[in-house]
Amino acid sequence: MSVADTAEKIKNMEIRGAGKIARSAAGALSDYSAEIAAGDIQLKDYLQRMHDAGDILKGTRPTAVSLPNAVNIVLRGVDAEKSVADADTLLRKNASEFIENSKLAIQNIADIGARYIKDGDTVMTHCNSDAAISCMLKAHEQGKEFEVFATEVRPRNQGYLTIKTLSDAGIKTNFIVDSAVRYFMKKVSLVITGCDAVTVNGAVINKIGTSQIALCAQEARVPFIVAGETYKFAPRTVMGGHIDIEERDASEIMPAEKAALLKNVTIRNPAFDVTPAEYIDYIITEKGAIPPAMAYLVIREYLGWDIGEFDTIRNRS
Repeated sequence: MSVADTAEKIKNMEIRGAGKIARSAAGALSDYSAEIAAGDIQLKDYLQRMHDAGDILKGTRPTAVSLPNAVNIVLRGVDAEKSVADADTLLRKNASEFIENSKLAIQNIADIGARYIKDGDTVMTHCNSDAAISCMLKAHEQGKEFEVFATEVRPRNQGYLTIKTLSDAGIKTNFIVDSAVRYFMKKVSLVITGCDAVTVNGAVINKIGTSQIALCAQEARVPFIVAGETYKFAPRTVMGGHIDIEERDASEIMPAEKAALLKNVTIRNPAFDVTPAEYIDYIITEKGAIPPAMAYLVIREYLGWDIGEFDTIRNRS
């Protein structure tokens, strides 16, 4: 799939989920590199076109940190190569390794996360997270008996995807509207959600409504666990950078013709919210379960970012 097609599908949420977005972007960059490297192109022009392609992809979903992280990982070291052939080889190697490691990460998260689910538990989840769902599927494979409360996830209704996956696996599931979370929290043993980004201080950005669930869980003394791959951690927050919260079109909530009749109403549609670190018990990554306070170590040790790389990317931006 071309870079332009991939970017459009990511923007329109035909490709969704932080992991799928990241892998699609990596694949598109790899294909594009092979395409232009096969032609008669100078190294300077090749590098410029690859960075431009990366910028196009990064601009599609401003909140999903997995996307810029994937692009930066795929492009890492390419500028230092001395020929188009070498740059193309390195870029495609980076992309292939990222895609493979991304898939393996889910398996590792499942193995770790399943340990937190016990026989007789009731688990609540929100949105459609491969990482969070994998923990439940693995626990079910291990023979543990538990049930799930899954939210609808307005306005895009990603909860329908979640309940289909859980139902197909044979897991007893309750489907609830988002506003019923507090009502049912008294029945819940554990909350597991995914994430779209983790900041250096351990705060988590995830689908809108997550922070309210975390607040309800804290009030009810229910453990709140986040599952997410290390490439969802946000390096720029180390330097004080902010993650923009995407606000999507009002038509997702109300048809434009109906909204036009409401002259004094502004329809707001933020796609994500921020859950403070103090509401989170653990963040489960493919490297292990960590308290939110250890988020910086993930950025430093596993993403491998140093101050020089921050400066390079900031200056290019």
